[in-house]
Amino acid sequence: MKPIDRRSFLKTTLLTASAVSLPGQQPLAAQTSPRLAQGVSSSQAPGIIDTNINLFSWPFRALKYRDTKTLVAKLKKHRVIEAWAGSFEALFSKDISGVNSRLASECQEHGPGFLIPFGGINLAWPDWQDDVRRCHEVHKMPGIRIYPGYQPFDLDHPGMGSLVKMTSERDLVLQVVFGMEDPRVHHPIINVTTPALGPLLKAVKSTPTAKVELLHFSGSIRPSELSQFLSQTNTVMDISRLEGNGAVSRTIGSARVPVERIVFGSHAPYFPLETAILKLIESPLDAQQLQAIMHGNARRLLPRA
Repeated sequence: MKPIDRRSFLKTTLLTASAVSLPGQQPLAAQTSPRLAQGVSSSQAPGIIDTNINLFSWPFRALKYRDTKTLVAKLKKHRVIEAWAGSFEALFSKDISGVNSRLASECQEHGPGFLIPFGGINLAWPDWQDDVRRCHEVHKMPGIRIYPGYQPFDLDHPGMGSLVKMTSERDLVLQVVFGMEDPRVHHPIINVTTPALGPLLKAVKSTPTAKVELLHFSGSIRPSELSQFLSQTNTVMDISRLEGNGAVSRTIGSARVPVERIVFGSHAPYFPLETAILKLIESPLDAQQLQAIMHGNARRLLPRA
């Protein structure tokens, strides 16, 4: 028997699994990827809001879709209608202002209205408040992203409460990244610990109007803390790090996470976009749940004019 390569296997799996995912509905793969199904018009297919991508180069190896133009084409091919973009440069750069300026320019050049820039903020550097102001007032960004662990601070940083309050006052979405890659494949010189959720939970409870999203959340935090965090009105988590067969539906069930608190996030280009789509296909979700995760919950968090 001729061996099947990974690309062909993934393509076949997406198409076959989606055919039985929603009886009486258009197959999810047909909804999300015109390349995987013929005869489905654009008006029939719902779009995806990808809340977790990064632009520019990953510091430790070259990624296939590191070129922004190529990444945008890839996302649109799979019916992503909007992508919230951070910058890999924000992980280690001391020039956060320059990082955010380049991010804003890149989004405007290669995906105006499609790539939504989320500026990086580093609480360990001085004048981070001014970086928040520039993201909002100068670059017109609707949110910011922090990388505790990679950036030299944890969520118990004294400025955490002020940051949450500041984003709330400016109606910004605060994205908190809980990881970028599996710790087992970290470069030997990198020592990154998983941030503790407790301090963030305390800050959000003090500012209940804050809009906060957990990105690439490992699920290793105590279920009681996660449940308390997601009970807040404007808090969500993405699916990029949910692992295992039926992980999305299991998270909604056993972890007591309301479907209204889950949004689509691919972690592209570090992860292939198809892996996030497959997570939806392999979970027994009904049409209403799929619509909420694919775009409804994200649009509620970040309305567009």
